[in-house]
Amino acid sequence: MAPTTSMTSTQLAAWRNLLRAHAEVVDRLSTELAETHDLPISWYEVLLYLREAPDGRLRMHELADSLLVSRSAATRFIDRMEDAGLVTRQVCPSDRRGMDVVLTAEGRRIFSEAAPTHLAGIERHFAAHVDEDEARVLADVLERIAEAVRADNGDG
Repeated sequence: MAPTTSMTSTQLAAWRNLLRAHAEVVDRLSTELAETHDLPISWYEVLLYLREAPDGRLRMHELADSLLVSRSAATRFIDRMEDAGLVTRQVCPSDRRGMDVVLTAEGRRIFSEAAPTHLAGIERHFAAHVDEDEARVLADVLERIAEAVRADNGDG
């Protein structure tokens, strides 16, 4: 017996297409960053968040939450990024018990080199396929969904 749902076939198709499009685009962007800059996309994302953060630093737990990964997973790849000289860990100045992840000069350099490749990939594999009105609707719908899920989890 098939499971019952109140979803329409259109809603289910939209869900499946969202997952497939996300997987395909992220896979392509990952390949481009790895081939062109020898940079994993997860590292690029860390560099992006740190570059946007005040003073290029974030608490470890804030970074893990932003990356949507567990703290242990974040710790493992921050370890590797630190070994590569892209980030460093420092005691948090406002809470000596906490650790900040801090962007290094080398991390800034690598990000600056990789950003044009990544943005060109987003333009080629995503933005070229949606017009401005579609992008606005998509952004609004996805934000509404994210906010609803956060509210359901007591996070929003």
